[in-house]
Amino acid sequence: MDDCRVQLANLVDSRDPKAVLEEIHVIAGLMVPRFDFAPFDRAYSDVVRLFRGEYPSYRSCNVQYHDLGHTLSVTLAVARLMHGAVEAGQSLTEKDLNMGLISGLMHDTGYIQEIADRQGTGAKYTQVHISRSISFLQAYYRGNPAFQNDLDSFRNILLCTGLNTRVDAIRFAGATVELLGKILGTADLLGQMADRYYLEKLPELYEEFAEAGITTFSSRLDLLDKTQGFYRMTLKRFEDELGNVQRFSRCHFRKRWGIDEDLYIQSIEKNMAYLARVVSLHRENYADHLRRFAHTKEHL
Repeated sequence: MDDCRVQLANLVDSRDPKAVLEEIHVIAGLMVPRFDFAPFDRAYSDVVRLFRGEYPSYRSCNVQYHDLGHTLSVTLAVARLMHGAVEAGQSLTEKDLNMGLISGLMHDTGYIQEIADRQGTGAKYTQVHISRSISFLQAYYRGNPAFQNDLDSFRNILLCTGLNTRVDAIRFAGATVELLGKILGTADLLGQMADRYYLEKLPELYEEFAEAGITTFSSRLDLLDKTQGFYRMTLKRFEDELGNVQRFSRCHFRKRWGIDEDLYIQSIEKNMAYLARVVSLHRENYADHLRRFAHTKEHL
């Protein structure tokens, strides 16, 4: 592939539901040539409708950071990591792949308010959004013969997205479910931090924290200042809690695109380098020096 195009953001428009769905179909087909897409496609359609306010009994997504674009980025990252794992010799069944993808789709459904909930935004659920997401996913598949016996596994996979979760303390049903949990926990971090609009969206993350009563950051600028430290913590979490499964991304990009690079880490480090310049040189008008938030909203 031409060097000018070897950037993560240029491979797939991760804010376009149609483009992401098509790419996930390609990736799944690389792993299982006759992959049955019906369960995933149904869940994908419902989650897109949920975030858009078209799902019965729910309002549209009204948080700006944990939006549909984030969910799409994370689900795509899950697909890429699972594919990389298979390329590295891991055995994953069609059901395993569906569970991983569905977990990615539903991991932040807990931010969506029910229709009667008119106070504030879904950001108020930040500190309990994982348990709410688990409840949504389990209710969605309760009584479904394909996944009825996997509700506990879905719960444990979603728990891996908690930044304070001790993954080694979770009682997984088996090694494969544990791998899926580590993949989701990793994809959740890679998907957001490698996003080309990550820096522009960080002030929106601060607003979500503020509404939820989280006082870790005193201001938007304080959050930006501490993001470098968050990245260092993320790298440590990859190693200590998540089994270094981010290494599988390189296997995916090599096989799918002929690019023998970890494009996720490259993109994150590019974001971190730019952020370091902004907070050191342009503190008084940092917002003016973040790249323009130019993605098109019509997709979402």
